[in-house]
Amino acid sequence: MATYQPLPFEQPIQELEKQLADLNAQENSTPEHAEQIRQLKLEITRLTREIFDNLSAWETVKVARQTGRPQTPDYIELVFDEFVELHGDRAFGDDRAILTGLAKLNGRKIMLIGQQKGRTVQERSECLYGCAHPEGYRKALSRMQMAAKYGLPIVCFIDTPGAYPGIGAEERGQAYTIAYNLREMSRISTPITAVVLGEGGSGGALGIGIADHVAVLQHAYYSVISPEGCAGILWKHVEHASKAAEALKFTSADLLRMGIVDEVIPEPLGGAHRNHRRMAMALKASLTESLKALDGLSSEELLDRRYEKFRRIGVFEETTVTETIAATDNVPDADAEIAPDANS
Repeated sequence: MATYQPLPFEQPIQELEKQLADLNAQENSTPEHAEQIRQLKLEITRLTREIFDNLSAWETVKVARQTGRPQTPDYIELVFDEFVELHGDRAFGDDRAILTGLAKLNGRKIMLIGQQKGRTVQERSECLYGCAHPEGYRKALSRMQMAAKYGLPIVCFIDTPGAYPGIGAEERGQAYTIAYNLREMSRISTPITAVVLGEGGSGGALGIGIADHVAVLQHAYYSVISPEGCAGILWKHVEHASKAAEALKFTSADLLRMGIVDEVIPEPLGGAHRNHRRMAMALKASLTESLKALDGLSSEELLDRRYEKFRRIGVFEETTVTETIAATDNVPDADAEIAPDANS
């Protein structure tokens, strides 16, 4: 399990945990000492629950980006029985920001597609913090088509701030490749389930996110743009990122309410970074249930359901021209109120 640096709002919890560690280190077996430890544990649990149940959208982003948060390689080790990685896109190279390969979930063969950010400096340099190039999306789609050929369900792990925005990626057709993935994934005739592990940023996330069942971890986010990017466009400065985060409505509760995701997977108390193993158990249970629910559907039913699922995203209202005119007729004419009386 990777170590992590406590976030600013976690400092009160950390202080209590230090007190608990000091008490545990004391060689004292009296009932009073045991009661002190019990009360402190209760207070830590209460405070942790209070803080994490009331996170702001910007604080949720901080948790989603927590360096100690479990990533795709961690879940491969903790969730799956075995994994054989498949490299390359058969055209340009092997993008390390996306892992693909054959795995077993409770003895069942699946195709796994997962984004990874890396932990060490070298890994992050290779993975570009989870920002994939076009060859990464081509690699993912190639494995999905292989899975469809052999009737294997597909599991996608989303964890990226967005697709790589560099010149090389643009030269090799970044936007086209992601758009092509969206179309082709909608036609894959085998069950697909996707889970947002941490960050789900823009087209970089959606490029492997067209699924029959979309889940998100409790303290992850899934958005059309990063808060910093939104703040730069709307408020012209990154210092307004917290305001943008609130406006984007991308937390798990918002996503579930708006029908963008099908399930929110609860995280251990204090976030996934505090207990990798327990988070992996919850994720494994979710994957097992979602794939089981999709098993009885034919290829035609899968494709129809997938199409309708994404067509339903977004709530809007339509009014006819007649209704619009009728509504405006009931509004007082401001010009008429200030115009002089013709008989005066």
